[in-house]
Amino acid sequence: MLTPLGWGTAAGSAALYAAGWWLGYPEPAGLALAGLAAVAVAIGWTLPRPRLEVRREITPLRVGRGEPAVGVLHVTNKGRGVRALTAHDAAGSTTVAVDVPRLRAGGTRTVTYRLPTGRRGEIPVGPLRLVRADPLELARRVREYGAPQTLLVRPRTVPLALLPSGRAHHLDGPTSDRSPAGTATFHALREYVIGDEMRHVHWKSSARTGTLMVRQLVDASLPTTTVVLEARPEQWPEPDDFELAVDAAASVAAGAAGAGFPVRIRTGNGPVAETRGGPDDAEVLLDRLTRVAPEPGPGSVVEAVRRVRAGGSLVVVASGGADLGRIAAVRKRFDRVVVLRVRPDRPASAPPGMQLIDFADLDALAASWPLLGRSR
Repeated sequence: MLTPLGWGTAAGSAALYAAGWWLGYPEPAGLALAGLAAVAVAIGWTLPRPRLEVRREITPLRVGRGEPAVGVLHVTNKGRGVRALTAHDAAGSTTVAVDVPRLRAGGTRTVTYRLPTGRRGEIPVGPLRLVRADPLELARRVREYGAPQTLLVRPRTVPLALLPSGRAHHLDGPTSDRSPAGTATFHALREYVIGDEMRHVHWKSSARTGTLMVRQLVDASLPTTTVVLEARPEQWPEPDDFELAVDAAASVAAGAAGAGFPVRIRTGNGPVAETRGGPDDAEVLLDRLTRVAPEPGPGSVVEAVRRVRAGGSLVVVASGGADLGRIAAVRKRFDRVVVLRVRPDRPASAPPGMQLIDFADLDALAASWPLLGRSR
C-alpha cells in the first residue's frame, strides 16, 4: 500500500498534470508523469511475496521478571532466493528488530534474539512481520509469518524459609497425599502394642506375618501460609511499588510451597490461588501471580484479612499506608501475623502480637526475613 509520502506524490502529480494540460505547458505534465511512474514502480517493487516458513521457539517459556529469555526463529525459504532483510517480531507492546540473513532457495537460517522481560505478565510474541518498501518510501507492504506464542514473565523471587508456626501439626513432616487438614492419614504398619484400638488392626498383614499388625496413622494437617496482597490502585501510585509487592508475595508463597506446605493467596477482590502441599505448587502459584494487576474494588486488605480462614501463618503485603491496628485485630486467629510494607514514607511500630518488615527491595526483604523466626 502507499505510504503518506506515496499518496502525496500521486495526488500532487495528478494535480500537476491537470494544471500543465489545462495551461498548455508540457514541462509540468512531464514532471507529473515522472511522479506517477515512480509511484507505479514503488507499488511493483513491494508486490513480490517471499515464500517463507517460520517456526518460533521461546526459551524458556516461563521466566522471572528481569531474567533473560530468547526467541529463536527457524526461517525456511520455500521459493526463490531472498536477499538479506530486516523483519520485526512483536513482543507485547514492543517491537524487536530481527535481521534475517540471505536465504537461497530451500535454505534455512536460525536467528536468535533477546526478548524484553522487564514487565511482568503474559507477553504475546509474534507473528514475524516482514516490511518491504521501495527505496523512496512511496509504498510499503507488511506480511506476517509464523504463529504467535506466549512468554510468561512471572514475579521475581528470592529464597525465603517457611515461617515457623509455633505449633506441631505433623508427626513425620509433610506427606505427599495432599490430605485435607484435620484428617488422619495412613503412614505405616507396625506391631500391636497394648492400648491400640482394634479397629486399626490390619488383618491381612497379621495373618501373613503371624504377628498382630496395626495401621499407624498420623495427623496430616499442615499449617497453611496465607498471603494477602493489597491490590487497590489508589494504594499504589507508583507501578514499581506494586511490582515489588507482587514479588514479595511470590517469594513468601514459593518458599512455603517449596517446603511442601499449603498456601493461600488472595487480594481484597477475592482468591488468587490455593494449594495443598503438592510438588508443583510453587509453579502454580507463580503462574497465578503473573496475572495479578491493580484492580479497583470495594475490598480493602483489612476486609480481605477478615475473610481468611483461621489457622497457620498470615502474611500481609501492603503499601506504606496500611492500617496496622486493624490488621492486628485478627492476630488471635493465626499462629503468626506478619505485615510486609513496601517503601513506607515513615517508620512504624508493630502492634503487640504482630511482626513488621519495611523493605525497599527484595534483597532487603531476604535479609530481614530470618529475624522473624527469632521472636513472636
